[in-house]
Amino acid sequence: MSITVTPQDVRFNKLKMGRNGRWPATASQEVGRIVICESADDAAEALQQTVSAGQRPTIRSGGHCYEDFFANNPGGTLIDMGMLDHTGRLPNDPRYRIGAGATLGKVYQDLYRLYNVTLPGGTCASVGAGGHITGGGYGLLSRLQGLTCDWLSEVDILTVDAKGKVVQRRANNKQDADLLRACRGGGGGNFGVITNYVFDKLPPAPEEVIISNLSFPWATMTEEKFAKILDTFGNYSATRGQEPDTWGLSPVMVLNHKMNGHIGISVQFCNPDGTCKDLKVLNEFLDLFNTCEPNTNVSTPTEGMRSRNQPQTACGPRLTRTEWIDTDGGGGVRRRGSSRAKYKSTYMRQNYTPREIKVFYKHLTRMIPGIDLSGSVVEVDTYGGAINRKELATETAAPQRSSIIKMQFQTYWSKPEDDAGHLTWIRDFYTELYSGPDVDSAHQGTPFPNSRYEGCYINYPDEDMLQYDYWTELYYGEAYPFLQQVKQKYDPNNIFHHAMSIRP
Repeated sequence: MSITVTPQDVRFNKLKMGRNGRWPATASQEVGRIVICESADDAAEALQQTVSAGQRPTIRSGGHCYEDFFANNPGGTLIDMGMLDHTGRLPNDPRYRIGAGATLGKVYQDLYRLYNVTLPGGTCASVGAGGHITGGGYGLLSRLQGLTCDWLSEVDILTVDAKGKVVQRRANNKQDADLLRACRGGGGGNFGVITNYVFDKLPPAPEEVIISNLSFPWATMTEEKFAKILDTFGNYSATRGQEPDTWGLSPVMVLNHKMNGHIGISVQFCNPDGTCKDLKVLNEFLDLFNTCEPNTNVSTPTEGMRSRNQPQTACGPRLTRTEWIDTDGGGGVRRRGSSRAKYKSTYMRQNYTPREIKVFYKHLTRMIPGIDLSGSVVEVDTYGGAINRKELATETAAPQRSSIIKMQFQTYWSKPEDDAGHLTWIRDFYTELYSGPDVDSAHQGTPFPNSRYEGCYINYPDEDMLQYDYWTELYYGEAYPFLQQVKQKYDPNNIFHHAMSIRP
């Protein structure tokens, strides 16, 4: 049975918000009610009531949306799917089912304990499966096993037909195959309310992984040393890191602002067979940075190894060189949390240029009077490997299949009065980075797809991109016309929409 929370309920002010405290920005933007669903039937009933009342529905699974897509719904209904958190096989069916509200941390634990399999998903345990999978889904095992959407076989989804009637669909390769493909990377909040994800098979969980961390203090950093670190990381990603024996290596370079005190590199590693018996690939990578003088400590394996799901911090790597942990098949890096935030993203097809490195150094050392930028960072993930199977660009709606790096620009703060300073920092940084000879005159300020860039990641949405009439090409590439056809077919009245949703 569903539970309706109205503004008169003491829970409303907490439940109307997501992880980013910037939304809803004003009281006039907040929802009129929140319906907490405990089953797919609850969701269908809530959706029908909302549509019949002429209201707009917005959908939330984990609440991690970077922009205001579910929170900004004046007088509408927020359908909360967080209680649909089941993970397990279907009755009399060997396939795996994951509820839209299941958090990634729970999914990893359950899949490992019950079946010794995993989902190559993200690194933040509290993210809900609902938005993560539909947007593509990337994590520390993706270079070895692909994106989460690459494994998706079926979705249970509620759509609304032209007459305003809720239709329960089971989209797979035999029925509504176009809708299934759209849900494999097309982004959340576009076509309907997904209640279940079904996977015919999933990859085995690694037997073990190693986490290694390097730290480089800003106190001893020079521009030349900074350039060497970035060039070394980027060159490895573009060359050796694309060879199959390295796909179990997932380095993350964390470029913290100078006010944070250091930058770091965190590496998760296992061999393609899921073991750590041969550390040649890991040691080869770490040795590349010896001349960059990282701070390191070495810890040896212990009998009581820690749970694989105990998070490591990407925005503040420890000074531990090598750390053994048991695996339960999940992620490994926890992103910094904060009350207010802004994000941007880029896919890269090539190593950094000297000009790009200078822009990074300039803005990571830039000071803005009165603004604490210690929570500002660029997370650089090595990409490619099993993700870059070209045929998956047409089997899914995730088109970026030729990149070697994916970046997430982030800035965090707590006070509304600091909004302008943080937004200025991240916008100036991003715009200057892509306003140069590597971007043609028609697309300055953006990583528009070309020989060097491959656009942006829809799970890291950035409403700033709406100022460009080609923003859909940045996120969806050549898949966008297909997604529009699916939108017109299954959501003809555009019931499901937000600032960056698929346009009919």
